[in-house]
Amino acid sequence: MKLICLDGATLYPVDDARWGRLSEFADVEIYDNTPAGMVVERARDAELLLTNKVPVGAAEIAALPSLRYIGVLATGYNIVDTEAARAAGITVCNIPAYSTASVAQHVFSLLLGITGRVERYAAEVSQGSWNRCKDFTYRNGEWHELAGKTMGIVGYGNIGSAVARIAEAMGMKVAVATSKPQSALPQGFVKLSVDDLFATADVVSLHCPLTPDTRGMADARRLAMMKPSAILINTARGPLVDEAALADALNEGRIAASGLDVLSTEPADAACPLPGARNCFITPHVAWASVEARQRLLDITVENIRAFLAGAPVNVVN
Repeated sequence: MKLICLDGATLYPVDDARWGRLSEFADVEIYDNTPAGMVVERARDAELLLTNKVPVGAAEIAALPSLRYIGVLATGYNIVDTEAARAAGITVCNIPAYSTASVAQHVFSLLLGITGRVERYAAEVSQGSWNRCKDFTYRNGEWHELAGKTMGIVGYGNIGSAVARIAEAMGMKVAVATSKPQSALPQGFVKLSVDDLFATADVVSLHCPLTPDTRGMADARRLAMMKPSAILINTARGPLVDEAALADALNEGRIAASGLDVLSTEPADAACPLPGARNCFITPHVAWASVEARQRLLDITVENIRAFLAGAPVNVVN
């Protein structure tokens, strides 16, 4: 049996010993990345195929008659044509909930970096600004407490609920836009419509899936509803945000700041207006990638394959 991983470098270097765990199931080949035109060539003899972001569409599936299993090394699985795989008798599995703690922590890394200005102050100390100050304290601009502010969360799944718990622990009020009823929310959490949440929250954090209904949900109309002091955080999917509208809102001072870990095109291309926009803080899609989350992802990948080969597959998405 042969197992091919198309883009292993997103998880570990291809020569990392941790990949050796897969060898109990098959002969393993790990590629750092695979251009779209080489998927069939590299996976031709594979029965088991792993991919993170390399698309496996209907054409590739039709050209891979030996394929029995596709494991997506992520929670989102839109890169695989699941219907074509089902029609071909191929099981597709994903990795749910492996990065919940990691992404929730990163939301607050972005938020605390914006509100506390730690990186800027540390840089100014390194440049001697504090040494030149006559007082024991050095201030250059204001920073703000989160306690008492309202955290607005769009989407109340694993990550959204984890963010809500952290916000509550920090003394924030929590408002949620969700399909769940108010009775399903913890005491003190308030259910709002998306529009009301954008209009009233001090921080809006996006945690919903990308669907036709949510694409571009943070658009010019909703950004215009936000307080001038408000902050938008997106660690979910880049296309949830109208990037041109957000850049305009930031550059014109209509909202205070934004913290983003995802963009519509990754890496950002020259057409993206957000790098360099006023008070826009972007990290390169790393919220999922803590040491612990990546280890958890590999652990679940191994167990997914084991369950499939035992005839009782888990985390099946098709």
